[in-house]
Amino acid sequence: MEKITVYQKPTCTTCRQVYAALKESAVDFDAVNYYVDPISKSKLKELLKKMKISAEELLRKKEDIYKTLKLADKKLSDDELIDLMAKHPDLIQRPIVEKGNKAILARPAERLKEIL
Repeated sequence: MEKITVYQKPTCTTCRQVYAALKESAVDFDAVNYYVDPISKSKLKELLKKMKISAEELLRKKEDIYKTLKLADKKLSDDELIDLMAKHPDLIQRPIVEKGNKAILARPAERLKEIL
């Protein structure tokens, strides 16, 4: 069985729901608090590829840092957005659940079924 990795912020409600659902399912998984263990740029690129979404789609637009950096007013490339996400983890939508060659953004938490 392929190992599941959850990239999360432990204080996030959706992250806690996904964590609880995985525990209930007795699934073997690793939880990565990406505020403590940042996701590298190369890993972000890999996760985006596995999720089949753009960096723009992974961007959290309701965060203060998004407003502070005035990202709504800028047209940035995926590479530029990935650089910003690596530097400012608040810009990353969460939780991201990875299993083998597939990954999903588990928002809402019910999407977890897609990868189990």
